Amino acid sequence: MPQQHNIKSTTSGAGYFFQGLKLASQPGTRRFVLIPLLINIVLLGSAFATLLDHLGGWINHWLSYLPSWLDWLSYILWPLLAIAALVSFSYFFSTIANWIAAPFNGLLAEYLEAQLTGQAPPDDSFNALIKDLPRTMGREWAKLKYYLPKAIGLLILMWIPAIGQTIAPVLWFLFNAWMMTIQYVDYPFDNHKVPFPEMRDALKQKRGQALSFGAVVMLLTMVPIINLFVMPIAVCGATAMWVDHYRTQFKRY
Repeated sequence: MPQQHNIKSTTSGAGYFFQGLKLASQPGTRRFVLIPLLINIVLLGSAFATLLDHLGGWINHWLSYLPSWLDWLSYILWPLLAIAALVSFSYFFSTIANWIAAPFNGLLAEYLEAQLTGQAPPDDSFNALIKDLPRTMGREWAKLKYYLPKAIGLLILMWIPAIGQTIAPVLWFLFNAWMMTIQYVDYPFDNHKVPFPEMRDALKQKRGQALSFGAVVMLLTMVPIINLFVMPIAVCGATAMWVDHYRTQFKRY
């Protein structure tokens, strides 16, 4: 009989990420963490090596579109655009990593939920993984369709001189923090086949918690070396959030 893990719950989204760090490193969970971790290391490691080589040149080229009388703004916009670029790279490549690792992240969330609730562990066979693959990929596609129109609108805003280049990086960060929460909390929601719109609406009811969780994930995904370990920790933290705040609400699934 599996033992229920007595880990103190929290209402803080940021707290759930750090709770995920403890959960990811406990015996039994580590074998489910390994594959998502390796995928994240390969993709994010390569992406950030490229970014650090080209970031300065890209930002200077972008700022060249400012009118000469607004040159003084470059001192303010340079760090804002650097953050926007880091956020963009972090979200883009973590999304690719999550597409590849989605079946394994779903399995990690399912196993961890069983441990947290004292239930029998799920079937972790390769056949079970393949069987769920179409549904898992369909869910990733739903997230992408939700993300793209809003992301395109913010990117267009970013090209508006002065005002857009000042406001858009802040909005870009907040939106991607929201999307990070959707990305990771969706694994336990999807395991229970909760429809995507219902999952999104449930998160809106606890928007502050969702944004604080996503903001921590987003910030740490922007930090070289640390970002290599974020994915499985975020899955574990999101699963703990699901168990504490959403599982009872969606018992019908």
